[in-house]
Amino acid sequence: MLRHGAAERHRIERIGWLRAAVLGANDGLLSTGSLLVGVAAAAVAQQQLLVTGIAALVAGAMSMAAGEYVSVSSQADSETAERELERIELASDPEAERRELAAIYRQRGLDRDLADRVAAELMAKDAIGTHLRDELGLSDATAARPVQAALASAAAFAAGAALPLATVALSPPALLTAAIFVVALAGLAMLGAVGARLGGAPVGRAMVRVLFWGTLAMGVTIGVGRLIGAAV
Repeated sequence: MLRHGAAERHRIERIGWLRAAVLGANDGLLSTGSLLVGVAAAAVAQQQLLVTGIAALVAGAMSMAAGEYVSVSSQADSETAERELERIELASDPEAERRELAAIYRQRGLDRDLADRVAAELMAKDAIGTHLRDELGLSDATAARPVQAALASAAAFAAGAALPLATVALSPPALLTAAIFVVALAGLAMLGAVGARLGGAPVGRAMVRVLFWGTLAMGVTIGVGRLIGAAV
């Protein structure tokens, strides 16, 4: 129950940034951890392993940033084109646009007179904003921001990759493979739990899912690393 005057908050508002942050951190942790555990299994020196991990962190973060920037820029271009189209339509036939908006409100449950009145009043206040929001589902809150998305993805990836990298720097050489494996799985489980809790999903299921795929990915990489190490 909400206290009087308190704003109601829904988890759906966090889905966009939550998905990007968890995906980036999970990717950084799992890809870098898998790479490091595989290279460690090939009996590579600790300093070489550390250099490999730093290179993986930088390359992965830049790749995430570039991919996110290109993707979100395409979305921003589409949104800009839709805004321009709405401006043209409003300038050429505002009455048809008002009827279109009123029809949307009738479909949502308003009677004809109320829908017409709401459409007219909202268009009088902010015609383009109203059409973008109610006709196309676009608003300032959901607008594409390429630079922000790129920086957030790079930071999330780097944060995830930093955990196995720190493990390499701090672990005894004889325990590198086991330490990276355990720490990476612990980090994946924590990410799964945090993401599930913030998103309102079952925590246990999320943890099992990430632990399964993390174990599989690192297990396969360890096997490949040992085969290569033996062959060399």
